[in-house]
Amino acid sequence: MSFWADVGAIFSALLSQDSFEIQTALRSDAAWIVGAVVAALGGFLIMIIYRKVPFIERHFERSVMVYSYLAIALIIFWGVIDRFVFNDQEPWSTTIPPLLFMVMAWFGASYNVRLRTHLSFSEFRTSMPRGGQLACLILDAVLWFIFAVIVIVTTSRLVALSASNFQIVLGTDNIMQWWFLLTAPLSFFLMVGRVFQNLTDDLRNWKTGQPLIQQAVIGAD
Repeated sequence: MSFWADVGAIFSALLSQDSFEIQTALRSDAAWIVGAVVAALGGFLIMIIYRKVPFIERHFERSVMVYSYLAIALIIFWGVIDRFVFNDQEPWSTTIPPLLFMVMAWFGASYNVRLRTHLSFSEFRTSMPRGGQLACLILDAVLWFIFAVIVIVTTSRLVALSASNFQIVLGTDNIMQWWFLLTAPLSFFLMVGRVFQNLTDDLRNWKTGQPLIQQAVIGAD
């Protein structure tokens, strides 16, 4: 009964949109079960969206990465000019770029899961029998899903903690830290969708006799 009470408290806190209540509710162990179920449902929904809208599937994560990188470059470029030419410096010019870099890295991790460029060991796996290859690919999916759930739950707790403490980005007056931190669990929901995409492709290739292991290429479509 305690478990279901904790689950109910989590959903009640989320519906209340009170960051302090959310932070308190997410401390329970039930957050892991809720996180796993929500991650699975969210990943399945994202996979369906990607399938129905190929434009989003091809461009969303890459657009976030590119615009984050451009924003970082622009802030640093102007910061150098501002400091050495005008003898001035915006106080947030050293705090916003690291946060944008984290956003870029999180969405980049999701995108590269789809490309299988994260330690895929393709050279080793191509020498394995077909059954062993499929077992490795399923293991990849399971491990990525577990990793995503861990990140989603822990970073959601961090987001709630930051919001409940009204943490402001250093050097600014009204930019909240949780706005940036929230992109972490969101990007890992996208990662779960990518994991489901890969697993679906692997099972289809297994049934049709297509090659299971392909050489990963960074930056490929």
